[in-house]
Amino acid sequence: MRQPRAMNALNRLADPVYCLVRLIIGLNYACHGSQKLLAFPGGGHGASGLAFTAGIIELACGLGIAFGLLTRLAAFIASGEMAVAYFMFYVGAVPTVAAKFFPIMNGGELALVNCWIFFFIVFYGPGRWSIDSLFSERRRSAPSASAIRVGTVES
Repeated sequence: MRQPRAMNALNRLADPVYCLVRLIIGLNYACHGSQKLLAFPGGGHGASGLAFTAGIIELACGLGIAFGLLTRLAAFIASGEMAVAYFMFYVGAVPTVAAKFFPIMNGGELALVNCWIFFFIVFYGPGRWSIDSLFSERRRSAPSASAIRVGTVES
């Protein structure tokens, strides 16, 4: 089944919109780490032990995801941290079976949604509008070492 032409016109906006989504999600995630480590924005609640580790992961991975630097690795680590946070602090902290099963009842919706968004980014990659993409373009445009040794440059 083919899509209507009006929907196909939206395909040209897929890369900039993905970049925007990655930027917003990544910066939002980095804000959580910044709040734990730097007490900004909105003051901090202190970071020691597990919260300190979470703050480092959230700040570093959030910025990496936002700007597309080591995107897949950052998203993988961030997804794992959100999965751990969900099961430790939301599922493990409620007494009833229903509250353990439904994220809306245990307050873990944000951790769960972030976990799956980051998991998606692991597989989708950085996208065209990213620092990773700039590095891979330079690598592709540079002649290979074997071509330089032989004295020919591949096009």
